[in-house]
This record gives sequence, structure tokens and C-alpha cells, in this order.
Amino acid sequence: MKSAKCKWPPRQRMDQPMIVVNFKTYASASGESAEALLAAMEAHADGPATLVAVASAFDLATLASQANHVEVWSQHLDPVGQGGFTGWLEPQTALHRGAKGSIINHAEHKVELDHVRSLFEMLPEGFPVCACAADVEEAKALAALNPTYIAVEPPELIGGDISVTTADPAIVSDTVAAVKAVNPNVRVLCGAGVKNGQDVAKALELGAEGVLLASGVTKASDVHAVLADLVGSL
Repeated sequence: MKSAKCKWPPRQRMDQPMIVVNFKTYASASGESAEALLAAMEAHADGPATLVAVASAFDLATLASQANHVEVWSQHLDPVGQGGFTGWLEPQTALHRGAKGSIINHAEHKVELDHVRSLFEMLPEGFPVCACAADVEEAKALAALNPTYIAVEPPELIGGDISVTTADPAIVSDTVAAVKAVNPNVRVLCGAGVKNGQDVAKALELGAEGVLLASGVTKASDVHAVLADLVGSL
């Protein structure tokens, strides 16, 4: 059922850079560890960036109930209604359980463009969605569907030690230019290998409006130090 007429509460800090942390299913970001990671993010959320925790479906409701300044998003949603859809992630329940946004089409969970299009038709107006793209061409195709954000992430660099801003800076700047040409309202993030404040600063220099990262935070031995570095670069 399409709910486009139901307006989602507007984002409070759309003009701020985004630091989006994907918890994935890491042991260090699941269950009680996810709660501890969210608490660490909350300690750094009153600053120049909008912090987003992208939680497992199992942890979504718990983290959403504990979040004050950090936005808690779903890692994926499916364009299905409430009914006989075993194993799918149904959007209305995610919203009811506190999801303030979602990512879609991550390199580890690719979907067809029709999946993304159908999902957008079901979501409330203004509900933030970050569509992930592997390259410029995919980013352009996704931009035409009018997501809130597009995150460009070359899959070969995901989880690695070299940031996309160093390994392939042109893909960031080229994606920004291509997406804005298709839809100037879409904000562009970049990810893959992003680990520190220097990577964030470089991403913004290349025209991105934030970053999407995972292991740089979720596997950090000193999470507070990493978060302070990421936010301190802004």
C-alpha cells in the first residue's frame, strides 16, 4: 500500500555532513555490543555531523528506543506488505519499530532497480533512504528514482585498508557530478575503506556530503578515539 501522503518528520540537520556507520552483522556491533556502540556514537553526536547507526533488523527496535541524537536506520527493506512474506523485511513494521531511514542495494545485498522503485512507492514521503551504488552508472540510474542519498562504494574496496578517497578519488567526484546532473536534490556519500578523519575530510573535498563506513568503527579497538577523529575532521 502506497503511503506517500504520510509525511515523515523532516530531518533536523540536512545541511550537516553525514557519518553513517553500518553495523552489518559484526559480533562487535550486534546484541549488547550494538547497544554499547550506539552509546559511543551518542557521546559524539552533539557536533558538526549527523550520525547514523545502520542496525541489524534484530537490534533495530532496541537501538531505536535508546537513541537520542543518533538516527537508527534499517540495513535493508523489501517492497512487501504485511502478510505472507516469510523472511522479508516489511517496511511498515520497521517504521513502527523506530527505523528513521534505511539503506538499500548495498554491495552485500544487491537488488534490482524495480525493487528500489517499488520500495520508494511504499514508504512515507520524506523517509530517508540511502541507495548504494558500485559505480557512476549505477549511481545515475538510482538518482533518477529520487532517493534521499546515494553512497558510491566500489565493492573491491569495501572492508579494505585503503579508502576510496585515496584509491579512486575520481569515482567520488565523478559520481557527485553525475548524480547532481540527474537530480540535484540527492545528497552523495562515499564509502569503501573509509577509516579516519582524513578520509572524511578528503571525501568532502571531493564533493561528497558524508561517508558510509563499517569496520573502521565497528572493529576499532578504541571506538571513542575513532569517532572523535571522524567528527573532529569536520
